[in-house]
Amino acid sequence: MAKEKKVEQITSMDVDFGQWYTDVVKKAELVDYSSVHGCMIIRPYGYAIWENIQKDLDARFKATGHENVYMPMLIPESLLQKEKDHVEGFAPECAWVTVGGQNKLSERLAIRPTSETLFCEHYRNIIQSYRDLPKLYNQWCNVMRWEKTTRPFLRTSEFLWQEGHTMHETAEEAQEETIKMLHVYRDFYRDALAIPAIIGQKTEKEKFAGAEATYTIEPMMHNGYALQGGTSHYFGDGFARSFDITYTGRDNTVKYPHQTSWGVSTRMIGAIIMAHGDDNGLIIPPAVAPIQVVIIPVAQHKEGVLDKAYAIKAELAKTLRVKVDDGEQSTGWKFSQYEMKGVPVRLEIGPRDIENNSCVLVSRVTGEKKFVSLDNIVEEVTAMLKAVHNELIEKAQANLESKTYVATTHEEFLDIAQNKPGFIKAMWCGDVECEDQLKDETGGVKSRCIPFVEDHLSDVCVCCGKKAKHMVVWGRQY
Repeated sequence: MAKEKKVEQITSMDVDFGQWYTDVVKKAELVDYSSVHGCMIIRPYGYAIWENIQKDLDARFKATGHENVYMPMLIPESLLQKEKDHVEGFAPECAWVTVGGQNKLSERLAIRPTSETLFCEHYRNIIQSYRDLPKLYNQWCNVMRWEKTTRPFLRTSEFLWQEGHTMHETAEEAQEETIKMLHVYRDFYRDALAIPAIIGQKTEKEKFAGAEATYTIEPMMHNGYALQGGTSHYFGDGFARSFDITYTGRDNTVKYPHQTSWGVSTRMIGAIIMAHGDDNGLIIPPAVAPIQVVIIPVAQHKEGVLDKAYAIKAELAKTLRVKVDDGEQSTGWKFSQYEMKGVPVRLEIGPRDIENNSCVLVSRVTGEKKFVSLDNIVEEVTAMLKAVHNELIEKAQANLESKTYVATTHEEFLDIAQNKPGFIKAMWCGDVECEDQLKDETGGVKSRCIPFVEDHLSDVCVCCGKKAKHMVVWGRQY
């Protein structure tokens, strides 16, 4: 008899969180490494998560009036150079094409690190009047940023994302769009990914290159680190002026439109792993799980077991993503395998269950076993999936709250940064020198955002003691 394959072991997250993460993405078959620096192969199971994310978000974008377009992957250097701050911000990360076929190109072409300049070139050609506004465009694509240190999903040279680019008549409309799309992201993180997050404005130092203001969503990972989950930028009319995009206004005068940009990426899969996973592997929120319920036939060699398993699948598959595993591995192996792959609900069905017109449901979060009637199987599975989502968000919220600290003095801030991984709420004077000093003193604790709702913790900056302007959330990041 052939030796049965064992379920791969995963390093405990409390022993080595980084190795735990690597084990999960590899052993759950989300990615494989490629021979190209910093580029990952997204395997079918990992890509299926991305497809579910994309489908959900795309529907939300379209519900708010946005349309999908596609821009070229290559950007002429002269086009990239038109916005000074923007090109300076991305220059260290650009990858360049210099040869086409066997001929040296007359102008270098950047592989897009982002597409503001391409959208601006297009908008210049299609916007003439206020009647052409607003332009609410979104693009699903890949981008390239030449990263020195990489980790699958979290920071890779090439990654998949969406980037919204919109043009508006007025600054007020553009600012409203910027905040609205940030809230779309927040709602998606909560309702689909079961991840709560802090939202707010980036400091001047941390804002996007070329933006007037950058807003961010900052979820916390299990170990207290932040992950910049998505950003939304207000550009004002700076890009429009650089690219000479004008329109004739309602008063018959020539004006510059106001622009926004916003995006999230496959980094969200990294957020799912690190916010919800445990020592048994992944836990995938039901809304984006490739398999929402896996059916494990027990004693499947006995008459009627597989037939019943597939009959249950047919009923559930009308509304859910379902798999029957009728492979030759033992039921114990299958239990461990699908726990590692993070399937939210496991359904067990065997001869005795069939006699009793019942089955067993098991929650991936709690491990709770529930005996349910097959007469109500759709309702029972749906209810457990809802419970899994709620349990995930409750756990993530509890983690966020328990690892968020308050510092009112410099010494307190340094002590928390050294000994308590998590977010730190502290007052700040607004000077970049204090921002840099705190980062240097703590070995990497940075400003995450100025939240929309600020607590008044004290009157003075936690770093220099001068009059405070804002409460900032600080933390280490991936």
